[in-house]
Amino acid sequence: MPKPVLGPERRTNPLIWCVALLCTFITLAVIITGLVVFIGYMIVRPKVPQMSVTRANVDTFAYDMSNLLSIKALIVINAENGNVKTHASFYETIYTLYFHDVKVAYLRADPFDVPKNSSIPLYYPVESTSIALTTEEGANAEVVLNQKLVVLDLKGSSRTRWRLGFIGSVKFWLHLNCKLKLPLNGSTIYPPKCSTRSR
Repeated sequence: MPKPVLGPERRTNPLIWCVALLCTFITLAVIITGLVVFIGYMIVRPKVPQMSVTRANVDTFAYDMSNLLSIKALIVINAENGNVKTHASFYETIYTLYFHDVKVAYLRADPFDVPKNSSIPLYYPVESTSIALTTEEGANAEVVLNQKLVVLDLKGSSRTRWRLGFIGSVKFWLHLNCKLKLPLNGSTIYPPKCSTRSR
């Protein structure tokens, strides 16, 4: 029986070996990075900074026969940083105050920092110019005057950034959506659970 004829020996292309080694290196790097991040997280135990409405009151709620509304109020929003090892930066902070979908005022804040494990109150004295209301919106204002209670909606967001040691910088959006029920006698209300934490 004739012996089988073998062709020339085929060797793996060196380029394929290089690609295989590179993939192995990348896989190991991803695993090691994941372990470092996880261990760093467990050591630092980071807390997401928060924004919360701590108190509010209405001094003036005026509506006249010309269908013009004027509101004067004070809203205090607390910027909280519960991290014990690093400060937090807050920026792009803007909230809108509404009365039955009617924009009353914009509440803004320039970028600021909150030291570690502390908080900073932001005071917003709201004094709207005369706002023209439709007939339906005017009817809502009359109901408020009769009940001596106004409901204002506060919606908006802020961005926060802080460092997690060697892990690097972490960023979050903080969204706030609060319904504030305020008496017209100027009493200060301390709204419960009105914070970004509840979202």
